[in-house]
Amino acid sequence: MMHRLTSSVLLLTASLASVNAFVSPTSSSLAVMSSSSMLSAGVFDGVKEPIQSYVDIWTPMFHTAQDAGLAPDFLLHWGHAGAMSMVLLSMGLIGSYMGWQIRLGNGGDVTALTLGDTIREAHPKIIGGAFFFFLLGGQGGLVLLDTQGQSILESPHALTALLSVLLLGSQALLPKLAFASENGEQARTVHAYLGSATMVVLFAHMATGINLGLSF
Repeated sequence: MMHRLTSSVLLLTASLASVNAFVSPTSSSLAVMSSSSMLSAGVFDGVKEPIQSYVDIWTPMFHTAQDAGLAPDFLLHWGHAGAMSMVLLSMGLIGSYMGWQIRLGNGGDVTALTLGDTIREAHPKIIGGAFFFFLLGGQGGLVLLDTQGQSILESPHALTALLSVLLLGSQALLPKLAFASENGEQARTVHAYLGSATMVVLFAHMATGINLGLSF
């Protein structure tokens, strides 16, 4: 069951991230992008209007900053990508590494990365912090996209964002709901492998973000 779930997640992620961010789109990649856009439109159809209303609260401030020369075009275009990549490549990778160290029986160790805590204590703090920054940064990404005159929630990047949030949320709840149950050992196995799948999805999200940034 675990392998089927992980395979499904990875298959969906691979299809969304299959467009190479560093080459010109081909007919096949354009077809993937088109189908993903249609899927995004369906998935977010019921929530796009209220989210757009929320985004509209903030975009005037960014337009003002842009007009005043306080927000360079390059920063508006790539600032979100840079900030979120830093979170993923630092907190995300470190937290994932710590999760597997716990799985391998080293959860009681204290290292330079844990700042005095054990690995078991530091793991949820670091991953929880990364999740917080992803949620906060996601809002910024929507606002910056709208500031540049682009449609929101209509790209593969939006789909991988939703999938990432759902996976991270599930991972956060799983230890609290299942680790102490009679199926606790199975829940820990699911948590470990689904955590790795979540990291793959997050890297696919980064790839779709690069694709989106290079598209305009």
